[in-house]
Amino acid sequence: MKNTHVLYLVIHLIPQSHVFIIFATMKHLSALNSFFWRYRWRFVLGAVFVILTNYFRILSPQLTGYVVDTVVQALKPGNPEIHPDVYAGYDILVRKTIHYFSELSFQDKILFAGVLLLLLAVLSGIFMFLMRQTIIVMSRLIEYDQKNEIFNHYQKLDAGFYKANHTGDLMNRISEDVSRVRMYTGPAIMYFINLAAVIGFSIFFMYRSDPRLTFYALVPFPFLAIAIYYVNTIIHRKSEKIQSLLSNLTTNAQESYSGIRVIKSFVQEKSMLSFFTNNSEEYKNNALSLAKTESVYFPSIGVLVGVSTLLTIMAGSMDVVNGVPGASVGKVAEFVLYIQMLTFPVSAIGWTASMTQRAAASQKRINEFLNTTPAIQDAQDAKHIIPQGDILLKEVQFTYPNTGIHAIKDLNIHIRPGNKIAIVGRTGSGKSTLAQLLLRIYEPDSGSIELDGIPIDKIHRKALRKSISYVPQDIFLFSDTIRNNIAFAEQDVHQEDIIRAAKAAGVHEEIMRFPAGYDTSVGERGITLSGGQKQRISIARALVKNPSILILDDCLSAVDAETEQKITGALESFLQNKTAIIITHRLFSLMEFDTIIVMHEGRIAETGSHSELLNARGLYAEMYHRQQLTGISG
Repeated sequence: MKNTHVLYLVIHLIPQSHVFIIFATMKHLSALNSFFWRYRWRFVLGAVFVILTNYFRILSPQLTGYVVDTVVQALKPGNPEIHPDVYAGYDILVRKTIHYFSELSFQDKILFAGVLLLLLAVLSGIFMFLMRQTIIVMSRLIEYDQKNEIFNHYQKLDAGFYKANHTGDLMNRISEDVSRVRMYTGPAIMYFINLAAVIGFSIFFMYRSDPRLTFYALVPFPFLAIAIYYVNTIIHRKSEKIQSLLSNLTTNAQESYSGIRVIKSFVQEKSMLSFFTNNSEEYKNNALSLAKTESVYFPSIGVLVGVSTLLTIMAGSMDVVNGVPGASVGKVAEFVLYIQMLTFPVSAIGWTASMTQRAAASQKRINEFLNTTPAIQDAQDAKHIIPQGDILLKEVQFTYPNTGIHAIKDLNIHIRPGNKIAIVGRTGSGKSTLAQLLLRIYEPDSGSIELDGIPIDKIHRKALRKSISYVPQDIFLFSDTIRNNIAFAEQDVHQEDIIRAAKAAGVHEEIMRFPAGYDTSVGERGITLSGGQKQRISIARALVKNPSILILDDCLSAVDAETEQKITGALESFLQNKTAIIITHRLFSLMEFDTIIVMHEGRIAETGSHSELLNARGLYAEMYHRQQLTGISG
């Protein structure tokens, strides 16, 4: 009855807000259920091994209690023999062992009991090893799968997502957050099952042995549970704050490393260090605050375990002194060992709860991105076709969602297969936006884009982008060799194709001057190469793909006039029977275009050939004469 009152008190002392936190925590972590199902056999076997580990451990206190009673009986032969009913609550294996021992001498009883205790410890250790080999290995497999899932999802998200989120935060969620989740899928789950098994076995056998003594032993534990609920609220809040601060710190470091040349050129090392130090200081203070909160667990546990032990010894000793039936010194020793066995699992409540709260905070952050739906998706009836280069834009309108800039206005263009089109205009006229619309990096707000008479949203994105080679303004090379950077789009490309593409881009001779040739490592983002070399390698990467449509977005701005002449000459022969769109603010007179489109403020201002546009004396002629006056060769 008293036990019922204690349980009733615990339940009603837990505020509804704490119950809400528990449900919120499990809601976030429910996203991991699919992984647990995938490795269900490891999980089930791990749980079985945990139970077996604790089953063999729980037999030790019972056997120890019998040995202590045997020793006490031997030291005081006049004492009445302990009735077998005292051991009626023991496990059946222990009862059979005691029955077998009854035929042995005192020395043999002690010897065999010692051997059995050692054997129980060995068996428990073996199953503990197997427990870790199943549950902890499962957590590593889940970590591997989860990182792959997040990375794969990152690649599906649209350009707007990357404009709205920092790279450092993306990196932190796939590394630090996933690592914290692993602490839940491995150690926390393992300790939770262990906690349930130890408490279940201990209370079961304690209650069977002596309900009254069980009550005294467990009186302090409900108060510890209440304290844990309160402390976990603080831990949950601080964990979320720390993860957010860590993301900011990672972003700050990533941006500083990427922009180190700018920082050095403007002599801003000191100010950047100050900025990083402030962020680091805030993270440190919050982390220390969380550590102080967590440190409350262990002193509390030590005090409460000590109180539990004292109450048990006091109550058990009084029963022995007063001659209560069934009371014995061995039973007191047995219960003290039960309490010691409960010490680590109960102390692990705080640790496990802390890991679970941190994992929930991290999984919540992971879920935010995993639940982000890509703005651009393939239609259910999307076709896997390779467009041949007939491009039609009708009344296309586009406004950037983040800035509200109306970049494209009522755009109508028809580009026939094999045409060479130049799109020129001042900065901000919508040239690059047009290229990104053709690649479906963005969707138009209204109007339609068709390729070979098929709406672009009805073509599978992989097939669409397979048919188009795009060289953007912002050149990006991977930290790899020149060969691998050129062959990036085609996994099985031959060396002859790589060389042919490099020659067409006018960079082959310079590559061969490097000691390692095509095996030269370009460093992070191609830092070891000049701007012109990076541009031409990126052009070679586009050409090796042998696309039906080529889009070059202002990618010759860093080359001189002589190199430009070589590239344009090589491109003309390479682009036979291919549709090419050259986007630039630098006017080419060295390459023959079927049509030159002049854009201004998102609209087509003029179209025609080079000579026609010069004779029209409009925007194109003005740009061309200004270019001639500034000495830029065209």
